[in-house]
Amino acid sequence: MGMPPLASGPHGPDALRPLLGTVLDALRTGTATRGGPLPAGGPDTVTARVREAVGDVLPDTGDPDALRTLVTALAEGAADPAHPLCAAHLHGPALAVAAAADLAASALNPSLDSWDQAPAATALEALVTRALAHETGAADALVTTGGTESNQLALLLAREAHGRTVRLVHGTNAHHSLPRAAWLLGLPEPVTVPAPAGTLDPAALDEALTRTPGPHLVAATAGTTDAGLIDPLPEIADRCAAHAARLHIDAAYGGGLLFSGRHRPKLTGLDTAHTVALDLHKLGWQPIAAGLLTVKDAADLTPLHHRADYLNADDDTEAGLPDLLGRSPRTSRRPDILKTAVTLKTLGRDGLGALVDQVCALAQQLAELVTDHPGLELHAPPTISTVLFRPTGATDDTVARIRRTLLTTGRAALGRARADGRLWLKATLLNPHTRPDDLAALLRLVHHVEGNTPR
Repeated sequence: MGMPPLASGPHGPDALRPLLGTVLDALRTGTATRGGPLPAGGPDTVTARVREAVGDVLPDTGDPDALRTLVTALAEGAADPAHPLCAAHLHGPALAVAAAADLAASALNPSLDSWDQAPAATALEALVTRALAHETGAADALVTTGGTESNQLALLLAREAHGRTVRLVHGTNAHHSLPRAAWLLGLPEPVTVPAPAGTLDPAALDEALTRTPGPHLVAATAGTTDAGLIDPLPEIADRCAAHAARLHIDAAYGGGLLFSGRHRPKLTGLDTAHTVALDLHKLGWQPIAAGLLTVKDAADLTPLHHRADYLNADDDTEAGLPDLLGRSPRTSRRPDILKTAVTLKTLGRDGLGALVDQVCALAQQLAELVTDHPGLELHAPPTISTVLFRPTGATDDTVARIRRTLLTTGRAALGRARADGRLWLKATLLNPHTRPDDLAALLRLVHHVEGNTPR
């Protein structure tokens, strides 16, 4: 075997072209073999298939057909978010144009830890992050790997702004990454506030802020993981202002509503936050990862500034080379902003808004189908694109078994959520190509499995 070709450089496109054909053929073959939203057989079966396809992970002599073999195996064993019956999580299908842009990012391989490794990517990231920050009423934004890193950064910036005694105050509906970030950063034990209707109770928040010594960081949620609910942001902002508390809003799910003229009003109050977490691999249809943290005051980013002479020497910075180390706690970073920039430019606000409107409408349609079904119960009308439902009269054990049966047989992927003291099946609709017939088929599957599940 000669020297393997590189992905970039003058000969990079010629080297990639036949490999792309191999990848696309393998994706098609693997997807056809799978046939449904998930591989059938459960974890042991899938593991055995992958083990057989891989064989010796590091053979003495390389296999020229490894690309085809492993991509086929991955596609055959994938949970495919583009399948209309794959609706378990906030795991959306990627737009083709975004995936194509991501290929260019991988081929060119810029690293956003110094300007001389990513000249154009540096400029592009600055333009796009500030534009998206302005959508939330903020001054600037950092690129992150998703909602979890955004929440961690929000707590870090709050700690540096208000000291190590700053106390996180969050609802019982908050994402698990928030209290975990407090633990990672050595902050005091968080204060948990009731969310009796699935959203943070402003009166209970006011009481918690009154009785707990500050400084405080209040974390509100715009799009809960379990039910897609949005906290009463204006009321929470008022309580924060009254107590001089800092406000962070985790809009990793709901932030995509900003693109929709119809649904944007649900985020009224978002612009009051000091920091906002966004995650465009949810309601943005980006390949993972595509997170952002917006900041109201760009001066809050000052603590992230860091010096490493080989990356941002003082004289280079003074000479005008951009300093990138203050843009992330990570050093090497891929240009994840490229796929987002291409998507924004290709679809525009109207195109993205139409996708948001479509999945929200699908959730309403599914809720209506559940309501009209004599054997199913709806938890509540959807706020974004998540629907909780369950067979009428089923026990929690039965609900859990229905979900696992659908998963292990490969027929459908539904999530699970606990609300009002009961376990519910969760459909998170992020595929704008899903049709009402697909929703009806999903409910038929649930009903069929429920009818054959021991109680």
